[in-house]
Amino acid sequence: MERRRHRRVHAQLKSWLCANSHEIEGETIDLSIGGAKFESSLTVEPGKEVTVKLVIPGTDAPIFIEHAQVQWIHDQTFGVRFLEVRQQELDELEQLIDEYIALDEGGHA
Repeated sequence: MERRRHRRVHAQLKSWLCANSHEIEGETIDLSIGGAKFESSLTVEPGKEVTVKLVIPGTDAPIFIEHAQVQWIHDQTFGVRFLEVRQQELDELEQLIDEYIALDEGGHA
């Protein structure tokens, strides 16, 4: 049974993940305003807090989420829940998700 509270979209975005004083490049696999799934070689474990930077093509600055918590891990893929998102980043996430939904429905972003 699906338990998601937020719209989730398949998104392949370059990302930077920081934990244990290491910042490592990764790829965002899917995204919602409540969390994301990443593929990365960053060593994490459930409960670990990480910082997330989502690199959005065509923008000057990444979406920066300082507080996210690892929920699960499978090989080099893991899911995080965003614990705290500033309003500006929340607005940018919602706009990005809307663009992905429009593209998925055959529209134009």
